[in-house]
Amino acid sequence: MAYLEVKGITKQFGGLVAVDDVSFEVEKGEIISIIGPNGAGKTTVFNMLTGVYQIDKGEIIFEGQPIHNKTPREIVKAGISRTFQNIRLFGNMRVIENVLVGTQIRTEYTFFDSFFRTGRFRREESEKVVKSVRILESIGLRERMDDYAQSLPYGEQRKLEIARAIATDAKIILLDEPAAGMNPQESEELLQFIRKLRDKGYTIILIEHDMSVVMNISDRIYVIDHGKRIAHGLPAEIANNEKVIEAYLGGVKKDA
Repeated sequence: MAYLEVKGITKQFGGLVAVDDVSFEVEKGEIISIIGPNGAGKTTVFNMLTGVYQIDKGEIIFEGQPIHNKTPREIVKAGISRTFQNIRLFGNMRVIENVLVGTQIRTEYTFFDSFFRTGRFRREESEKVVKSVRILESIGLRERMDDYAQSLPYGEQRKLEIARAIATDAKIILLDEPAAGMNPQESEELLQFIRKLRDKGYTIILIEHDMSVVMNISDRIYVIDHGKRIAHGLPAEIANNEKVIEAYLGGVKKDA
C-alpha cells in the first residue's frame, strides 16, 4: 500500500467537472509533481487533498486511513499541510510568530490554562518557541526571526511559508507553484531547498509551471488536462510524451 493513495477522485461544480476520476499514488520520501495547463484541475486536486473541497466520488487514503471529506483541521493533524500559489504570510507579524501560528494546531492546553497562564500553558508555549527557532535554523532563517515577514525577500518569504507548514508536524507538504515569481537563481535555490526537505524525511507534492524546476526535482510526474489524468511517468518519459507535448506544451516539443 502506498503512503498516499488517491483513487478516482471527482469534483463537479454545477455542470462543470473540474476533476474527473483522477488517481495517483505517492510513496514516502518522494517528490511528486502534478502538472498541466491553466484550468486543468491541479489546484482543485490540492483543495480536495486538504479538505477545502469535499470530493464527489473516490477515496483518499493516507497511511492506510481514509481522509477524504475530513475537515482541513483534521487533515493537517493527520500530517498533510500546504502552501499557496499566492503567499499567505502575516506580513505585519514577525518571522518567528508566523512559524508559531503553524504550531497552534498541536495545542493541548485548555482555555482555562490560557486564561490563567498556568504552568502547563507556559511550558507548552515555551516548547513551541524552541521548536519554531529550530525550524527556522534548519532552513537558514534563524537570523531573521525577529524581522517582520513582509520585509523578507521573495524567496525567503516562500521558505517561511514552508516553515509554517513544517511547524504543523507535516509528513506530506503540498507546494502550490512555489517557484512562481522567482528568477532563475531563486528557482535554483528553491530546488536545493526542496531536496533538503526530502532528505530530512518529508514527502513533497508540488504543482508547478516552471518546467525546469519540475524536470530537475521530480521523482515522478502526473499530468492532468481538462480534469483528467493523461500521463504519468519519470521526467524523461513525460518530456517525450506526445499527449503532454500537445496538451501542456502547445504541441511543440521543448527541452526539459
